[in-house]
Amino acid sequence: MQEANCGGRWAKFGDSASRQMAIARLHPAMRTGQEMARRRLPFRDPRTVARDIPGVLDVLFPRLTGGLVASLNREAFSFADVIPIPDELVDQSHLQKAMLFELAVARAEMILDGVEKPNWDDCLRVSTDRQRQHYDARIPVRLEQCDLDVAAHAASNLVTMLTSAQNQNPNMPLQRRPVIPGLGWIASGVGDFSLGSILVEVKNTDRNFVSGDFRQVLMYWLLRYSASIGKQDAVWSDCLLLNPRRNSGLLVNFDYLLQAASANSSRVELFELLRSIVGQDLDRL
Repeated sequence: MQEANCGGRWAKFGDSASRQMAIARLHPAMRTGQEMARRRLPFRDPRTVARDIPGVLDVLFPRLTGGLVASLNREAFSFADVIPIPDELVDQSHLQKAMLFELAVARAEMILDGVEKPNWDDCLRVSTDRQRQHYDARIPVRLEQCDLDVAAHAASNLVTMLTSAQNQNPNMPLQRRPVIPGLGWIASGVGDFSLGSILVEVKNTDRNFVSGDFRQVLMYWLLRYSASIGKQDAVWSDCLLLNPRRNSGLLVNFDYLLQAASANSSRVELFELLRSIVGQDLDRL
């Protein structure tokens, strides 16, 4: 798999005026983020890092705008032997989209574990257990044939994509659901997959990758980096975004993405900003 050639397209943003403006905005962001945390039910939603927390992400990644996102998406590629899922087929399903594609991921994981034809009841059980962690999840009573068709198609596509990536990186182990450490009022959670030093995030959507997708993986990286300080643990070097629904992939180097999205801040500067925002003891909120 060829790494996306993202370097050199964007000027570096690191002037002192921009940095001072970001720091000046830090304290309002802290209050806003903490207020959002108070109102969130349950108190620590596992998808905290995936949500657009007003003020907080703007301070950390002020340059993650439409221009940068469009530039990144121009490096997207497709996989051989993967057929996109027609929107008409997806629209036939009445399941909540998060549940529908959670079902697909669960089935893909079982296939990767060597189960040739996973039992749909087992897939539904795994998907239900995961979705019940989210307060807005809708758990289906039963699955219709159109649900199974979409989930099976998406699972097959994902297995093909992951197998292709692993074949091109044979020395890198494929790990399911890598742990994302928490920090302050940001809950811990899990990612989708990792392939050695590559974080793999799956997005079954009908669009290109958007700024929210990049913010999410950047937050995953920062949380992993914050937990690694002092332990000499390895952090991810790259991120592979996969969209089995559209047959789209994008490989981005984390160092480039961090600098381009954050006004050229260093790893340590970003960590200090994040720690300042979420550092208040959760019990005192």
